[in-house]
Amino acid sequence: MAEEAHNEADARSFLSCAAEVARLLDLRNAADVPEARRARHLAHAVRKPLLERPHLPEEFFAPLMAAAVYDPDPSFCRWFVEPAVYAFGRRRVMTALLNYLRTGTDSEQAGAKRAWYCAHVPLRADRSPAYAPSGNRDPVLDETRDVVGEWRVTLRRSAM
Repeated sequence: MAEEAHNEADARSFLSCAAEVARLLDLRNAADVPEARRARHLAHAVRKPLLERPHLPEEFFAPLMAAAVYDPDPSFCRWFVEPAVYAFGRRRVMTALLNYLRTGTDSEQAGAKRAWYCAHVPLRADRSPAYAPSGNRDPVLDETRDVVGEWRVTLRRSAM
């Protein structure tokens, strides 16, 4: 029973995260969708508009990371991670996920681990206008060796 209540709380959290991203994009087309499917519907609705934008304002970063972490499906959390990687850089995304791993609840830590895999998405200039008009990116945005090292250390410590 406690596990069922925990899963329901996680689902509500994902719904609120997906709803916040949709609100930031000014999408309000999920009112008539049953609540059980509303979060996935919103996630689907925001995917394309997020990737089509050449820039995302700063206010998008935390909601995208929260939605990625709370998305219960490892196949779909990429819908939030990928646009964040393009817009804010792989380093910043991975650092946020590392912070969830270090300080989050058990559920947030599990979500950070799922999203971590998606943060390694290959970047292509033809995938998002946020890449760069020239087809080049500042390499500092995507330098992650030290963050990856810290991730591994944190995982080892949590396994002890």
